Amino acid sequence: MVKARKIVLVRHFEGQPRTEDFRIEEEDLPPVKDGQILAEAVYFSVDPFQKVHTAMQKVGDTFYGAQEDRSTLLLVQLSCVSAAVRWCNAEAYAQVARIVESRAPGFPVGRHVVAYWGWRDRTVADVGSGRPQPPLYVSPPRLVPHLGDLPLSLSLGVLGMPGNSAYFPLLDICKPKPGEVVAVTGAAGAVGSVVGQIARIKGCTVIGFAGSDAKVKWLKEDLGFHHAFNYKKTDVSTALKQAAPDGVDVYFDNVGGDISTAVMSNMRYRGRIVVIGAISQYNDLEQQKLVNLPFTFLAQQLRLEGCAVARYHDRWEEGISQLTKWVREGKIKYRETVTKGFENTPRAFIGMLRGENFGKAVVKL
Repeated sequence: MVKARKIVLVRHFEGQPRTEDFRIEEEDLPPVKDGQILAEAVYFSVDPFQKVHTAMQKVGDTFYGAQEDRSTLLLVQLSCVSAAVRWCNAEAYAQVARIVESRAPGFPVGRHVVAYWGWRDRTVADVGSGRPQPPLYVSPPRLVPHLGDLPLSLSLGVLGMPGNSAYFPLLDICKPKPGEVVAVTGAAGAVGSVVGQIARIKGCTVIGFAGSDAKVKWLKEDLGFHHAFNYKKTDVSTALKQAAPDGVDVYFDNVGGDISTAVMSNMRYRGRIVVIGAISQYNDLEQQKLVNLPFTFLAQQLRLEGCAVARYHDRWEEGISQLTKWVREGKIKYRETVTKGFENTPRAFIGMLRGENFGKAVVKL
């Protein structure tokens, strides 16, 4: 009998998650049936939105077993409650796993898959194709393309969900034009760091906001951001008036809150805003707000759209293919914050929410 370890939720978070909110348990796995695989996790992804999706879990659930059906949602953290949570992107619970046993055509032993099984080191699962299914709209396991000399972990980062979360919302929704100004918050994270580089490739002036001087240095010296600021030390409106005196054309919002209010107050006529996250709010105990829309929003006739990357399921490989090309050409650089050890996954998750990571945060099992 094959055994698996899993990290379960001990209690719902009260503000910032703590390591004691999690526990490691062991379970027996069933035999592999026709159409199924047995896979062993190699890397886990830790992502900000996992914090919000905890509202859909019960104490004792695998964190985050996104495949589990829930007829009742726990209404915590989000003021927008069940309907909005149900539609949020569930592809933040990814792992890269190696197939060790297979009874499924097209999924040979030795290949790797990206799958959404939560924090568990072994899984027996059905595989196949098709659209993401409710309640969480999770895609079926995808085979990892042959990456050559590129790290396997990139399929959880720039060549995975975070990469596509940058690629499609920026290019499909905001449609930046050469010469325009693009502002990015959470710019040193897994998504924001890719957004800024794509905007630079498209001929835009790029402004990034991050939470430390070290991150600002990385954005400017390594990633080619034209301007970068530590929002903890610099007034956002003052920084934008300095870097973009004529205003911002495109705002890629990863954080929400007061920073976003300030950016929207400094945008140009008919500016475009895409919201894919609100990390500044995820640990708040009080009722959450995305942003206070300034009068500028009306006066400048701005357009704002929220985006969960699952909507681009049918175009997934398009994004990964282009991002891979840019990485190989050296046009997009990446950085990973790697935590080693299954038992250290909660610590990596907590550190990521505190902004300790550069680029993508992953756990290597």
